Amino acid sequence: MKFTCNKEVLLKEIFIAQEIISSKNAILILSNIYLEASNNSLIIKAKDMKVNFKTEVPVNVIENGATTVYGDKFLGIISSFPYDEIEFSQKENIVIIKPANQKKPEYKLKSMASEKFPEIPVSSSPFFEMPIKDFREMVQQSVFAVSDDETRYFMNGVYMEKNEDSIKMVATDGRRLAFVAKKADKKIDDFQGIIIPPKILNTIIKRSGDEGLISISLNDKMIFINFASYQFSSVLIEGAFPNYKKVIPESQDLFLSVRRDEMLNVLRRVSLMVEKKSHRVYLEIAPGKMSVSSEESEIGTVEDEIPCKYDGEEVKIALNYRYLEEPFKAMTDDEIKIRFSSATKAITIEPVPPKDFFHIVMPMQP
Repeated sequence: MKFTCNKEVLLKEIFIAQEIISSKNAILILSNIYLEASNNSLIIKAKDMKVNFKTEVPVNVIENGATTVYGDKFLGIISSFPYDEIEFSQKENIVIIKPANQKKPEYKLKSMASEKFPEIPVSSSPFFEMPIKDFREMVQQSVFAVSDDETRYFMNGVYMEKNEDSIKMVATDGRRLAFVAKKADKKIDDFQGIIIPPKILNTIIKRSGDEGLISISLNDKMIFINFASYQFSSVLIEGAFPNYKKVIPESQDLFLSVRRDEMLNVLRRVSLMVEKKSHRVYLEIAPGKMSVSSEESEIGTVEDEIPCKYDGEEVKIALNYRYLEEPFKAMTDDEIKIRFSSATKAITIEPVPPKDFFHIVMPMQP
């Protein structure tokens, strides 16, 4: 096996592969990245116990072959490589990495046989397509609300379903909920809700752009997602997702609106004094203004104020500041509305004007 390639082209793909790998044990095959050179292209594969990745990049193949290399060290070598063109060759169980037109530096890295690398599953179900921009927006508006409580594993992923004319994504940790829906092509068959692990979703939104389509295939156990030259797949989370519709308030007659940037700035300032376990902040809402403060602690307290549009009675609501900050960060709109009915019931956060998503947050005890 022998090929030459551009450093930056290879580095981009190895970064993704190493993100997929969860093990850092050099003697385990799942710590390795699979490389196969033929027909002037390089197939790259990586996997852990649940998520799989495959892509293909152009290279100059001198000798066909396949092997696997320890991902962590391979990424480190390519990242620090001082030349633009890399030559990669293999002799028995050793791979040699050096500049294409220089002798040094020369790295010798032990490899493991490609035959030991597990097969990556292939979908036997049909794929459907949707704009990749829509998919990215759906993930960005939901994935941060996933629960990290492993005892409630059925909330450790993003719920996705297709019915009627829309695809929906929902995430919750029991104290907040993120909901987003996009219109779907009528040709896409309805499917029952699935629960997607966040790892594959976070990797995709970091690597995908806003142009083109994304292809998705589902079966009872797995999801397959393809775009550009990338092929991802993941085992789905089993279990029954909570009935999210029961959490959505039927009516909220009080509301205020604030500028998104002003709200994020005041939360950033107040968070410096927030108690680290509770993350509790208080919103004291009055006509024309909102006071944001931390609770009293051994360190001290802080109170700040921003303008808001509100004409109701004064009210004080206790909230986890992270549950406010994360939706505001996910949104890009200049003006944000907060709807509520009382200080002790759920609040709804949505853009102005309303779009196809919203966030629900449960208040804390004062």
